[in-house]
Amino acid sequence: MAESEQTLRLYAFEPSYIAPIVFAVVIGISLIVHIFQNFYYRFWRTTFWMFWGGTVFTAGWIMRIFSSYDPSNKALYIAQTCLVLGGPPIYAAAEYNILGRLMSYLPMHAVFHPRRVIIVFVYLGALVESLTAAGAAKMAASKGLDISEYVLGGKLVSISLVLQAAVECVFVSFVATMHYRAARAHHLSRNVRALCFMLYGTSALVLFRCIFRAVEAFATQGVLTPEQCGSLCRLVETREWYIYVFEATPMAIYTIWLNVMHPGRYLPRNKFQYLDVDGTTERLGPGWVDRRSQWQTWADPFDLVKTIKGRPAHEKYWLQSERWPAAEGSFAQGTASNATRSLSGKLYRRVSMKPEV
Repeated sequence: MAESEQTLRLYAFEPSYIAPIVFAVVIGISLIVHIFQNFYYRFWRTTFWMFWGGTVFTAGWIMRIFSSYDPSNKALYIAQTCLVLGGPPIYAAAEYNILGRLMSYLPMHAVFHPRRVIIVFVYLGALVESLTAAGAAKMAASKGLDISEYVLGGKLVSISLVLQAAVECVFVSFVATMHYRAARAHHLSRNVRALCFMLYGTSALVLFRCIFRAVEAFATQGVLTPEQCGSLCRLVETREWYIYVFEATPMAIYTIWLNVMHPGRYLPRNKFQYLDVDGTTERLGPGWVDRRSQWQTWADPFDLVKTIKGRPAHEKYWLQSERWPAAEGSFAQGTASNATRSLSGKLYRRVSMKPEV
């Protein structure tokens, strides 16, 4: 079969012209709102990944628009496949940063060193993203041409999806641990409760999307043409609405949810600001200080050895409230804001006794 004939089989259906436009507009608007809020709350360090994930995902649906009008164009097909698959793992990295900042805010309930959240989850997320991009590119480029490359690409995508689902499950367990500890200690203030439920919900959306993509990947493993499909394969390969219901919609809800409940509304921009043991006052502490050598922190990032022995290597500075000055306002009580001017018009003075690093 000539390549011009094979490229016509890139889609097993007649691609919609309208649906990718709708999702490109929805996710693009959400991206613009998120950029505005990042500047408004000056929260770029924590939620940069929402901007980057939104940029990639929006670009994916824009490429899908062009691809729907030129379905035999392999370059457009590869671009939209890689970008649409690559956006969600980047979105998930925003959750990991939010959890790290929540651990800094509630150090007494942190599962482990807040900065290790970035090391552990974001770098695992980078691995997921790399596997996804490599697998998607191989599958799209070899579709209808090279069975071995197509199968390899499918395996890489399958591995990345299983890994991302596993990471999300571990992530949710950490959020649940923080939630339980805060509730037991009467530290479950409105902002903490809102963030916990937001992280549960967004993680559920990522897992929902992962399950769909995993079913699709395993059902189409090694399948080059619709004729080779089984019943499940035909179900996900020949019906375009599946991708919009199980991929586009959950991730659109995800990004809108993080706009409605932007963490800049609920957590201090200054990561040294933490909730005192009284559950209302917020103080400016020294941050989490690990007294171990650098090689020990890399060998045992969770400080398991000393924690098991009952002698953790970090200082419990939150038990020495008298040493640390009270912050201006309290996010727990709703009397503080990261914005120069709150939505109600009341002016707040920014806490700047320690720079954010």
